[in-house]
Order: sequence, then C-alpha cells, then structure tokens
Amino acid sequence: MARAASRRGATVFAVFSLLLASPAAAQDSLPPAPYAYKQLPNPDQEARAQALMETLRCLKCQSQSIADSDAPMAGDMRHQVRTRIAAGEDPEEIRQWLIERYGDYVSYTPQLRPMTWPLFAAPAAFLVLAALLLRKRFRRGNGDGGVDEPDAEGLEDNA
Repeated sequence: MARAASRRGATVFAVFSLLLASPAAAQDSLPPAPYAYKQLPNPDQEARAQALMETLRCLKCQSQSIADSDAPMAGDMRHQVRTRIAAGEDPEEIRQWLIERYGDYVSYTPQLRPMTWPLFAAPAAFLVLAALLLRKRFRRGNGDGGVDEPDAEGLEDNA
C-alpha cells in the first residue's frame, strides 16, 4: 500500500514537472523574429539601429549588448529596434520605450531619476568617507601636528 502511494506520488511529481517545463521549452522552439538577424535595406537606418543596439543590454545575458547576444530575447529586441527605426522613429524614443517596458537596467547609460540617483551619488559619498577616514588616521598619528621627538629620558639612558 505504501509502495503504491509512493509510485503515485512520483508519477504526480513527474507529470507536474513536465507541465511546468513545457512553456519554457516552447519559448525556445519559436522561429526568430524577421529582423533578428537580417539587416535593414537602408544603410543609414541600419547604422542608427546598430548604434542603438550597442547601447542596450541583453536582459538574459546581462553582460552583452543586444547587438552581440545570440539569446532569443535579444533577437526579439533587435527586431523591435530595426522595425521601429524603419518606421521612422527616433532612436531615443525607442530607448525610452524599451526602458518603460524593461526598466532602467536595459540601458548601459542609466538616466538620473529618483530610483537611480544612488548609482550616481554612491561613488562621491565613498570618496568623501575615504578622505575623512584618511584625514582622521593621519591626524591621530601626529598628536601635536609636528614631528615626534624622542624623550629626553630615553637619550640619557643610552649615553
């Protein structure tokens, strides 16, 4: 009886795991977007699209731009950029649309906003803190601010 319940539990677990994994497998089996790997016919538009794609981060790879990444999501983003450039949109408008959709992290050049100001203020705060700590450390070493002189008693003992 316990053995049958154990098998039933394993079967339910296996079926449940397959159901959860099937959407992930279906995403990678889709064909790439039309402009994911195909350049625009107009060289000027393609140059603007490339310039923009090199400044956008692949959300899956996180260390590559969408121009360099082979991830399916990066291909979809390249398709969106090229389609919108071909439709006449300004690259900065496309960047703003992607930031609204995916967040500030998608851009390699974050903008100063209430959510991102700590990124800009933290380096300055660390420099000020380091300067204060170094100043305090060096002042403590020389109590009177001058050069330390040996005690007169120490000189008499050595003579």
